[in-house]
Amino acid sequence: MQPMLLTPRSHRRARRPGARLRTLLLGACLVGLPGLTAAAVPPLLLGTAWYPEQWPEARWPKDLALMQAAHIHVVRVGEFAWSTFEPRQGVYHFGWLQRAIAEAARHHIFVVIGTPTAAPPAWLTSRYPQTLRVGPDGKRAQHGGRQQFSFSSPLYRKFCREIAARLARHFGHNPDVIGWQIDNEMGPPSFGAGTRHQFHAWLRRKYHTIAALNRHWTTAYWSETYEHFSQVPMRAQGENPGLLLDFRRFVSATWASYVRNQVRAIRRYAAPRQFITTNTTHWGDQFDQYAISRELTLASWDDYVPDGRYHWLDNAVEDDLVRGYKRRDFWVMETQPAFVDWAPVNAALPPYAMRELAWQDVGHGANAVLYWQWRSALNGQEQYNGTLLGPDGEPVPAYRVVRGIGAQFALAGAALAGTEPRSRVAMLQSYASRWAIDFQRQTVRFGVVREFTAFYKPLERFAQSVDVVSPQAPLARYRLVVAPALNVLSRAEAHHLAAYVRAGGHLVLGPRSGMKDSYDALWTERQPGPLVPLLGGHVEQYYALLKPVPLAGALGSGTASVWAETLEPRASDTRVLMRYGKSNGWLNGKPAIITRRIGKGSITYIGAWLDPPLMRTVIDALARAANVHPLIPGVARNVEVCERVGDGKRVWILINHGRRPHTVHLPAAASPMLTGGPPRRTIVLAPHEVSVLLGSHS
Repeated sequence: MQPMLLTPRSHRRARRPGARLRTLLLGACLVGLPGLTAAAVPPLLLGTAWYPEQWPEARWPKDLALMQAAHIHVVRVGEFAWSTFEPRQGVYHFGWLQRAIAEAARHHIFVVIGTPTAAPPAWLTSRYPQTLRVGPDGKRAQHGGRQQFSFSSPLYRKFCREIAARLARHFGHNPDVIGWQIDNEMGPPSFGAGTRHQFHAWLRRKYHTIAALNRHWTTAYWSETYEHFSQVPMRAQGENPGLLLDFRRFVSATWASYVRNQVRAIRRYAAPRQFITTNTTHWGDQFDQYAISRELTLASWDDYVPDGRYHWLDNAVEDDLVRGYKRRDFWVMETQPAFVDWAPVNAALPPYAMRELAWQDVGHGANAVLYWQWRSALNGQEQYNGTLLGPDGEPVPAYRVVRGIGAQFALAGAALAGTEPRSRVAMLQSYASRWAIDFQRQTVRFGVVREFTAFYKPLERFAQSVDVVSPQAPLARYRLVVAPALNVLSRAEAHHLAAYVRAGGHLVLGPRSGMKDSYDALWTERQPGPLVPLLGGHVEQYYALLKPVPLAGALGSGTASVWAETLEPRASDTRVLMRYGKSNGWLNGKPAIITRRIGKGSITYIGAWLDPPLMRTVIDALARAANVHPLIPGVARNVEVCERVGDGKRVWILINHGRRPHTVHLPAAASPMLTGGPPRRTIVLAPHEVSVLLGSHS
């Protein structure tokens, strides 16, 4: 029988005096969510993943006391506990979690409940094998891991909806439960007959007639023409590019409806103050993250550095990517205590890198950082993963590092309450373009993420704040918008970008942009497709490169590698900024970068993959031309500048990622939050030091 839920009043009596204020916490740490008001403590959350079901209940108080001593204020629980919640079909045991939440509250710790649907129990998969995922090879997954379910199975979704609703009925008004995580790191699709039927139905809704599908996919090629939607194959590679792109969109829509199924079940019973999220992975492109995030209150991700080699610019772009899913602050739902257990070499992050990583996340918009996991599981596939406690229940070295981070969070949290990054520069990230290029790279060296990062690094170093958003996002606030490899460009997106330029914005397109329409078919206008009239020029031809080629012009000189396009100005006011030097005969003397002013705005096309020094020179020049300036000029190359503003405050987070001390001259006096002391204009950062400074913002 389901245990009786304590009423909020009786539950509050069991807790410490003043506990009512705890229900207001989210107003400080998640400013802007509906139904929440500001509170004093704690506005910045440190947390961990805790699995009380794996340990004796008598142990819980010691675990939570150790968390409290490390300034941990939030735990994620339950996301793999389905067999404990529902050991037999229809038999629910929630009492253990009720007691765990109450014990956490006594230690000033809040709870995020994960729906346990990433790992179904054995009774479900054995009794209902049709809920198991089918791989591309036609083989059905087996029980014994996670993510073995079919994301499209109506029956599996029924079970997911039921467990989510039961949990929400039980904990949806618990004052110590602040949010929900749907599933865990959703990933592979299913290729079974049921999914194929749904794919065909999705195609029918999109195209209405098979003739329309044939036209947009150009199925006359290789006699791929179909008479009925049921004839269309369902494969993730080696197919017509139009089919492959639509399959990815179908997968995205299916995962979005999978999430929506649980969101609606939770929202029916949960208090509006409780947020709903799901945790995503590094640059994950199995599905469109923007589509998934529409169903959620906030975005969250799992920030791991598998090989232990922390490169701050590589990590910064991922923080900005996740912030762009909802265009607001986010959570880091998992990060590593020193090391992981799934990389080829599971090297540990140095202690200073753990600290830098946590503060970088906060600087780029994270309001919570949670470590995975609290204590080593005694068995299971991830028993070697880094933890804060060892299998004996005692702290390991990473615990002391996290305790230090928690102490810093406590000192600086109040200053960060109500603030967020506000960039004047944006980069456009398109899943359709990533997928389309990956389907047909033309050169194995053209990695879409690598090319995106090649643009991001100099832009972040110059502007010191970059938003990463979808091509459909509002752009009016940005002085400069950069779109590397915007390969798939719909006519609506082109109109959106053209309107931005005509309103005075500055748009920069990278190589391979505007080649395809929304059906993954080639635009007849050549590149950049519908933006050719605005640019006053187009791409004459593209070339995969075997070796670097020289180029030079008004923006400097250097080389291009991997990819080069020859450009052809058509309008009299389209200017050539750089040309290729003598190289392979095809490129000699041809334009590599062209630009055109449109009123107070401009559009620039960069047709080559530039070497890093030249990329930096070009980006700096284009940023200055767009009236973009660094937040804090003159900082050293290894010093990261993060700015969060709001509520009349400006907070700078300065991180010295280098091995030498550096002096930073602030544009205005600010008070150091971690060390105390009077406001100052000059900061000396020791190697790997973090400084958080509070100033005013009008």
